[in-house]
Amino acid sequence: MNVDTPQSTLAEQAFEQIFDLILTGELPLGGIVNEANLAQRFSISRGPVREAVQRLQGLRLVTREPYMRARVVQLSGRDLVEIFQLRQGVEGMACRLASQAMRDTDLQQLLDDLEQSRNGQGATPEILDIHVRIAKGSGNKRIVSLLCGDLYHLMRIYRFRSGSEPGRRGKAFEEHWQIVRAMRSRDPDLAESLMRAHIGRATETLLASLNDIEAPLRLVTET
Repeated sequence: MNVDTPQSTLAEQAFEQIFDLILTGELPLGGIVNEANLAQRFSISRGPVREAVQRLQGLRLVTREPYMRARVVQLSGRDLVEIFQLRQGVEGMACRLASQAMRDTDLQQLLDDLEQSRNGQGATPEILDIHVRIAKGSGNKRIVSLLCGDLYHLMRIYRFRSGSEPGRRGKAFEEHWQIVRAMRSRDPDLAESLMRAHIGRATETLLASLNDIEAPLRLVTET
């Protein structure tokens, strides 16, 4: 049986703490990741922090060029467009598949969880990740690997920023609710279309909030 060592436990905690700093923007995109300062802040040695930063590098959330300090990743406008175009296609298909594969009880539970999160009960919107639930419900292991593995943390950062825009969180809830209702009604065409439109609107909101992105770099949303 594998037992976590104190070092690995500290490294895991450091990873979560650093990721939260990135997620909330306290460690800004493109900002320097100072291992010594972070170790002091977390009251731990630099070893676990270094291990956590290496893990963040593996997830492509932190970059480090030779002889340079580590920095939080900062994607270009074109990078963002390409990632969210990928999301539109893959998550749209995940909705289509999940509409056919998920059990009635699981879809009803997802609707109930959405309602509870809106009313401040049960899981918070951050914990209730509808995108992960739908990806896993699709039954397609490659979709799960992509959306819940390779790109998960990177997409969470930009989804967090999009959702932080004034008025966006409430609109996102309504869009999520409509998506799950379409899935519950076993309408894969509508569910896929609604998910693609949802991601398109979120992307437009995000791109509009980033000052260094040129106006022509706008994602065409299918409705």
